[in-house]
Amino acid sequence: MNRKASIREGRRGAQGGKWSSILVGSVAMVTLLLGLAACAGAKDTSGTGLAGSLQVKGSDTMVNLGSAWAEEFMAQNAKVSIAVTGGGSGTGIAALINKSTDICQASRAIKPEEIDKARSNGVDPKEFVVALDGLAVVVNPANPVSELTFAQLADIYTGKISNWKDVGGKDEVMVVLSRDTNSGTHVFFKEHVLQSKDPRAEYGGKVQMMAASQAGVIEVRQNPKAIFYVGLGYVGDEMKALAIKREASSKAVKPSQETVKSGEYAIARPLYLYTNGEPTGLAKAYIDWIMGADGQRIVRELDFVPAQ
Repeated sequence: MNRKASIREGRRGAQGGKWSSILVGSVAMVTLLLGLAACAGAKDTSGTGLAGSLQVKGSDTMVNLGSAWAEEFMAQNAKVSIAVTGGGSGTGIAALINKSTDICQASRAIKPEEIDKARSNGVDPKEFVVALDGLAVVVNPANPVSELTFAQLADIYTGKISNWKDVGGKDEVMVVLSRDTNSGTHVFFKEHVLQSKDPRAEYGGKVQMMAASQAGVIEVRQNPKAIFYVGLGYVGDEMKALAIKREASSKAVKPSQETVKSGEYAIARPLYLYTNGEPTGLAKAYIDWIMGADGQRIVRELDFVPAQ
């Protein structure tokens, strides 16, 4: 099974929905520890002589991507160990600020107040754009709705629309799912979609907050009334990605690598790595590798969009 197929299989969760969302970070860590054990006896094919360990924390959107990067880099560098955990962009940025991670993965840009807090703690955040991502709005394939506008999405997530019949679907109450407040995806969707009509808009009281992307994906697969938004790399066969219109008169565009790269798809964003100052040593070698041919090939394989 190739990497893309393996990760897609993992995204399905255990049969019957037994994979709880709280296990996502642990599963990534276990996968990497197994990978480390497997490559402990492998040849160092890079010729770099790199050795040491790195902690990588942050974005849940990026945890599969980060795990795939780490696994291949370790396979090429037998004396390197890299531990990758998710938990959300906010978790990763907090870890960068308190110096408990070498690299932060984030699906949103670090905020000015976070930069101030970091600098007051002797941390100078250095930013790298390592990929692009389309944020897909997904529903169950049994849902007849195939497209929505920004205005409709804003009304759904603020609670002004609560029944699918109001957007061309069945007479059913919506189950509206969002990432939790610690997620960069939550922040991006709020700032770029909810607040596209009203800059003061907030999520409605009946929106259910998901601790991890996988939890929302599982619910959409099982529930024809559900709606969720998730990074393009999480979209699989058992859900339907809606076409999105920025305005009612705009062309409806479905998320894909091509439409994100061309700028046609309206809900797109950069994905970031952050370090404390200019990276050196192993961290620099790893980020350089991610930005190179091997790292960007993995970006494409996992349905994200290369940064260059």
